[in-house]
Amino acid sequence: MLTDGYDKWLCFLLVVTLIALGVLLSGTGARKVGPAPDKALEREIAYQSQLNFLKKLYEPVESLRRTGNLQAALFKLDELARTYPNEAYGLILKGEILYRMGALEEAVACYVRGVRLNGDYVDWKTPLSRRAELQKVADEGLRLLGDKARANPENRSLAAALKNVYYLRSRLAGGCD
Repeated sequence: MLTDGYDKWLCFLLVVTLIALGVLLSGTGARKVGPAPDKALEREIAYQSQLNFLKKLYEPVESLRRTGNLQAALFKLDELARTYPNEAYGLILKGEILYRMGALEEAVACYVRGVRLNGDYVDWKTPLSRRAELQKVADEGLRLLGDKARANPENRSLAAALKNVYYLRSRLAGGCD
């Protein structure tokens, strides 16, 4: 069952979370005071564990991105994507890097896949929010890709990229999948 480092790390996080939850539920062990913790507390603990895991997992990519080594950051993201293929945070980071490199169509596609996997990136109330960045990319995409698509109406890749821009704008406006 525990065949690689990822499985061991997840089991470690699960054990730590269960111990923390056990301590919270049992209090001092002498007697329970007040009502049992509600589901919102449990969700918050799980959410914070997920955030800590994502920050540790993607820290090498973040440091490469901050130093401007974007190609190496993309290689590291591709390596992580093989291990965690449906992780939205990696797709959002890849979209950000591609956008900084000037690959707008590919960046929008990555952002869309990330938002479809986890809608927290468009919600301004969550710590994962990338709303301002997504709004900037969607606005620029509408302007640039819209002009290109009108000039080349038969270009299917431009039409698909514009459809992705419309999807982002829809989600930013409050729409759902």
